[in-house]
Amino acid sequence: MSDEAAPGFTRVRLDLAYDGREFSGWAKQKGGRRTVQGELEDALRVVMRLGEAPELTVAGRTDAGVHARGQVAHVDLPDEVWAEHGPHLLRRLAGRLPMDVRVFRVAVAPPHFNARFSAIWRRYAYRVTDHPGGADPLQRGHVLWHNWPLDLDAMNEAARGLLGEHDFAAYCKRREGATTIRTLQELSWTRRPDGVLEATVRADAFCHNMVRSLVGAMLFVGDGHRPPEWPAKVLAAGVRDSAVHVVRPHGLTLEEVGYPADDALAARNLASRSRRSLPGDPPGGCC
Repeated sequence: MSDEAAPGFTRVRLDLAYDGREFSGWAKQKGGRRTVQGELEDALRVVMRLGEAPELTVAGRTDAGVHARGQVAHVDLPDEVWAEHGPHLLRRLAGRLPMDVRVFRVAVAPPHFNARFSAIWRRYAYRVTDHPGGADPLQRGHVLWHNWPLDLDAMNEAARGLLGEHDFAAYCKRREGATTIRTLQELSWTRRPDGVLEATVRADAFCHNMVRSLVGAMLFVGDGHRPPEWPAKVLAAGVRDSAVHVVRPHGLTLEEVGYPADDALAARNLASRSRRSLPGDPPGGCC
């Protein structure tokens, strides 16, 4: 995956949002399942009159049912195609795309920009209500109902024990050849005026099911089934605990992706691709 568009091509950054309820995740899949990538690539093909759909690279490959408010992708377009269609692309995509996915910004990317490898953090939010009557019907597609009262202070105490660089194998679904070492930069809970509890989760990157597993563990603390120190003990053990539930996807939203200054993009791409290990670990893994 190159960090520069090939000669004769222009790299374009797209900022987008989507409601994930009717999508089988971001990535294209066999069997005709509806995905965000598939809808967007097909729309680009149609509005720019291309013979085949261009391929998108995305900052975070969200799972089925997960939403995004601040997703970022890039695409390399022939120079002549960008020159002809670029000024009108945003409005034409609005007319072509289904209403549950929107592109809000289209711009030429700076040199060395890569939507995936240039990112220095991704910020997610997970929203839960513990109201005994259930979730607000107008928010039901974005807020999980937890049928137990939740202790905000206990959940924040549990969250503090998970911060920093760790091997999050206990909270990730392993993938062959991929490391589970991540740096969790922020994890905190607030209760909004409407009573909804909102977790802010920010890390340099996330492994599969990591956010939903972390939330599941903290909900178990919040409702009193486990003490605040339990999630950190699970993390230190390094293996999946059957008591850690992967919560449903509809409460999760990718809110924002952070990038360094333009002159630091090349260095960031190199660092993102380097092998990660913890002190004392043998070499291995991948980005």
